[in-house]
Amino acid sequence: MIQDSLQYLRNDENWVTTVLIGGILSLLGVLIVPTLLVLGYLVRVVRGTMHGEEQPPVFDEWGDLFTDGLKAFVVVFVYGLIPGIIAAVVVGGGIFSFVVGGGSDSAGLVGLGMAGILLGSLLALVLSLLAAYVVPAAISNLAQTDQLGSAFSIGELRPVLTSGTYATAWVYGFALIIAASLVAGALNVIPLLGLLAGGFLGFYAAVSAYYLIGQAWGEIRDVEMRESDSLDEQAAV
Repeated sequence: MIQDSLQYLRNDENWVTTVLIGGILSLLGVLIVPTLLVLGYLVRVVRGTMHGEEQPPVFDEWGDLFTDGLKAFVVVFVYGLIPGIIAAVVVGGGIFSFVVGGGSDSAGLVGLGMAGILLGSLLALVLSLLAAYVVPAAISNLAQTDQLGSAFSIGELRPVLTSGTYATAWVYGFALIIAASLVAGALNVIPLLGLLAGGFLGFYAAVSAYYLIGQAWGEIRDVEMRESDSLDEQAAV
């Protein structure tokens, strides 16, 4: 499974060009628009792989790519907003109690503040992991239906999120992204090399991870067969 995902980009003879474009866009991510284009590319990856396509997409039709990326960004932002708000409230309350308690020499308030900070940090970590688990499935539903609202349809997402197939694909994909980050981090001993490696390795790992997600989504939802049947029915009518 992992070997296939790592081979995916190289199924195209122009894969080096794709990686160069994706890596450069990733390095320029602070400008926002490049990030949206990379997200749009990942949507294309999922859309293709859920239908069993082994040929990776290319960077073209930039307007459509930007639109897909913008939709995916909304998905990521909304799912990430909830953990952020909860963490801010709990950690903020803890910091307030800690500061007030320290100023008034109240051991109880200081202890409450420390507990709030620790609890908030732990809660933020758990919710962030949960959001990271849900987002790829939400983007997959977006890619399949091309409807932003489908990314937030819990009823449609639940059977996928609770399946072993999706969980396995997500774990493998997450491991690939972490491995790429560790390699880039190790290369930071050489000035700029780690930064450059992070952009290109990060893009490659993200594509490989979303290949796994697309494959899992297509298998669970039986996308290719269901849509082919629909086309056959329309032709018969």
